[in-house]
Amino acid sequence: MLVETINNRTTNTSTESTVLGPFHMTASPRRALGDTIDLVGTGPQCVLAGRVLSADGTPLPGAVLDVWQANDQGFYDVQQPDVQPPGNGRGLFTADQDGAYWFRTIVPTYYPIPTDGPVGTLLKATKRHPYRPAHIHFIVTAPGHRPLTTHIFVAGSPYIESDAVFAVKKSLITEFTPADDPGQPARAHFDIVLLPES
Repeated sequence: MLVETINNRTTNTSTESTVLGPFHMTASPRRALGDTIDLVGTGPQCVLAGRVLSADGTPLPGAVLDVWQANDQGFYDVQQPDVQPPGNGRGLFTADQDGAYWFRTIVPTYYPIPTDGPVGTLLKATKRHPYRPAHIHFIVTAPGHRPLTTHIFVAGSPYIESDAVFAVKKSLITEFTPADDPGQPARAHFDIVLLPES
């Protein structure tokens, strides 16, 4: 996180970056705006929407958003190839002419990172827990702009103040607001601002 923060410093004019994480795939399935990335139908449903903008507020039509998250049990599809279908929790979306994007998914949950090997040894030695707060990953690209790797974090999630990988930034914490009708999905809004290439 220290290296990532140093390499991606901004002047408060763009969305903050954070770590890629180990579960990104090079080819997420392409999906239409409004599609769901939840292929198994478990977990509380939500709609996530926002716009992709340049630092001066100009919309970025055609921006590409690569999105991925864990399931409601805290596992990514690649961790459970015999349980989850390939591509569950993943999608590649293209923003519309106004830079807008929206898709359906589940409200993410917190989960522990794997603790086998040297990571577990380090956590034990430093007396730290292995948990990450609930989050959704993004890589966002647009012509003429710097690519952005970031997360959004669910406001109020357990471990939001003590993320095992220190990736939480206050500007990335997002409210997932339950609908008044329990049969309707929760809603979250997150605008993404990219820096022009220098």
